[in-house]
Amino acid sequence: MPQFMDFHDDMKLPEDAVRQITDEAKAGKSDQFGVRQVELFHNPEGKVYCLLDAPDEEAVRQHHAALGVPCGDVHPVTGIM
Repeated sequence: MPQFMDFHDDMKLPEDAVRQITDEAKAGKSDQFGVRQVELFHNPEGKVYCLLDAPDEEAVRQHHAALGVPCGDVHPVTGIM
């Protein structure tokens, strides 16, 4: 499955949201668009990077829209592992 990374500049995540995202990522849960959270990097200032498995960029955008989260640039990425 292709992987994508996106960035949110001002999205302060409450602890319960981080916990839910963590639980769903560990469970390997995909949404109705075939998008699965692989990792989420965040800091207290609200800088958030999402690493997602997704069929394509449009699925990533649909995933964010369904959550009511603005989605800017989406980049296809590959890792070293």
